[in-house]
Amino acid sequence: MNLSSITKTRYILILTGCLILGCSGPKQLSSNNADKGWKTLFNGKNINDWTVKINHHETGDNFGNTFRVEDGIIKIRYDQYGKFNDQFGHLYYKTPFSYFHLRFEYRFVGKQQQGAPSYTLLNSGVMFHSQDPRTMLKNQDWPISIEMQLLGGLGDGKSRPTGNMCSPGTDVVYKGRVSPDHCINSTSKTYDGDQWVKGELIVLGSKLITHIINGDTVLQYSKPTIGGGVATGYDPKYKVDGKLLTSGYIALQSEGQPVDFRNIEIKQLPVEER
Repeated sequence: MNLSSITKTRYILILTGCLILGCSGPKQLSSNNADKGWKTLFNGKNINDWTVKINHHETGDNFGNTFRVEDGIIKIRYDQYGKFNDQFGHLYYKTPFSYFHLRFEYRFVGKQQQGAPSYTLLNSGVMFHSQDPRTMLKNQDWPISIEMQLLGGLGDGKSRPTGNMCSPGTDVVYKGRVSPDHCINSTSKTYDGDQWVKGELIVLGSKLITHIINGDTVLQYSKPTIGGGVATGYDPKYKVDGKLLTSGYIALQSEGQPVDFRNIEIKQLPVEER
């Protein structure tokens, strides 16, 4: 996408304003360009442009038809699993991205799969700046990546924000320092039931990452870097601790809770001078 220098500057200034003041979503980014330059990642018909990687299975093996397309929706299901057996999975789009604005909708449905860890209840995510799925080993549980964690309310009246950040095999800088936490909660509202929720990611390489839920900016951080723990079973040559992550693959997560995704679109953004 070619944007004029004026448009580039305007986008960067507005994103900087989000960091300082907060903003209420993509419509504020540019009244003239908000709906231009978007590309559909999911065609509503199939996942031919996507690659499956599920723990304990080889790359490309869509075990149990985990990721399926019905009614124009990517549905993540476990009805052919039996016990879950830590078969965490991810569905990767074919192209890596660096500077981009991603938007999508998700909803939680059904019951958690038998044997899935308790923390995966009404829990899924969108991974980005991820390693290539073809570099993952058969028994690797999580990709080295950053996750926009998606959570549903438990219907108990307690706060359970969505649009959080989790860091399998990585670290991020939050509020001026490397975060010691694997996950950082956002400031989002709690969304109960099976309602559709709109999520957005604005990623400027390693410089600034913004999470947006239903139009509200809920979290910002920077400098995603390989490091930390949580991910296991990886090839050590791909976990180069201290390496700054400036690009990578986008993936939808399956970790034991049925979930739907639709309207997955991306806009590539101008790359800033380094």
